[in-house]
Amino acid sequence: MDGPDTTGPLHRYDELVTDVRVHRSMYTDPAIFTAEMNRVFGGTWTYLAHESEIPQPNDFVRKNLGLRPIIVTRAKDGSIHGLINRCTHRGATVCRTDSGNARSFMCPYHNWTFTNTGKLTGVPMHKGYGASFDRDELGLGRLRIDSYRGFVFGTLDQEIDDLATHLGDVTSYIDQWLDRWPGAELVVRHGQTRLNCKGNWKLVYDNSADGYHPGFSHASLLRMRKDRYGVGVDMQWALGDTDAGLQTVTDLHNGNTFLDQRAEIDSYWDSAAPMPGQDSFEQAIRAQLDEVSAKAALDVVVGSGMNLNIFPNLLIIGNQIQVIEPLAVDDTDIVWYSTSLHAPDLPPEVNSLRVRLQEDFPAFGEPDDLANFEECQRGLGVEEMEWVVTNRHIDTGTETLDANGNVTGPVTDELPIRAFWRRWKKLMTSETKLVAR
Repeated sequence: MDGPDTTGPLHRYDELVTDVRVHRSMYTDPAIFTAEMNRVFGGTWTYLAHESEIPQPNDFVRKNLGLRPIIVTRAKDGSIHGLINRCTHRGATVCRTDSGNARSFMCPYHNWTFTNTGKLTGVPMHKGYGASFDRDELGLGRLRIDSYRGFVFGTLDQEIDDLATHLGDVTSYIDQWLDRWPGAELVVRHGQTRLNCKGNWKLVYDNSADGYHPGFSHASLLRMRKDRYGVGVDMQWALGDTDAGLQTVTDLHNGNTFLDQRAEIDSYWDSAAPMPGQDSFEQAIRAQLDEVSAKAALDVVVGSGMNLNIFPNLLIIGNQIQVIEPLAVDDTDIVWYSTSLHAPDLPPEVNSLRVRLQEDFPAFGEPDDLANFEECQRGLGVEEMEWVVTNRHIDTGTETLDANGNVTGPVTDELPIRAFWRRWKKLMTSETKLVAR
């Protein structure tokens, strides 16, 4: 059977992407990958950094917007900027350090110099360009920047709604995630775990709210922990009939989705996987707080029971932030950032335990996922088998509307994948003009 026509600038996406199946070329076609680096990563609010990564005036970090190298800076006045890391002279990157503190960036090639807000201020022997030379026209490219509760996003679409409007109901879930200890400040400055897989970036997002796979993909890890530590430790729910459970997935619109485990968690601390130094840290926390407060403090050590997936590249998983960084059609970096909570009434031992726990899943669980992503990419190379199936629970009558009118289904429902592809297709068929100002 002949496959769908993939010629032309928009590749006839209505044929290639439906609610029940997706064509294999969406994961394997280099031309589609190139287009989505512009239309998806440039055409919507894409996560760049957390404000706590640049706490002081003139701090900066290097990040990416799709394949575009970006510098996220905090200027002297505290304002945050997203600059395209590309000299306007000959195209070299002007910043080649991952993070630091700098009032300006000097291109090593010809020493053109730019402020940390993007303005061109220094051009050696500028008279050689003549009287028509205008520095104001040659500043670094600038993204449109907005943030919500410390999460910094950027876009090249100058007409898109502001970030809070774009996020919609996502903001309430960010609030719930951040406010588990009232008044605490989230800090993302504790290093990262960078993993690579030879698979398409969308395979990672497909998996981000997939409650169907854990009991199978991670079975050896979960059974080992069950045998060693007993029933109830670390995602034991995944080993049963998850269709009959209380966990759900929800479509939050604009490609954003949510996996909610909280209905099946009685005690976060008691369900955590054991970690080094646990007993002494626990004793120190209990010595500083009353019984109720100590229980609450120990609970915020552990994952929140929430997987919040913010299109196209930010995944909030447990107590960690995961960022998807596409490199090529079949090459993706997945970066896990550890987080801590800081409040005057929160013992520091809480964060010692959080770091210990945050070493856990990226080392013991994520390799299972990476192996699956790479084997999916390999299988998707089979031209004679064209389709990926995405219709789980679409016809079972189990989907309902939550209190906000959002479609919700059992945790094994593939509605998050369908939600992702609807947003992806809308952006890929958009004629929005992208501008770096």
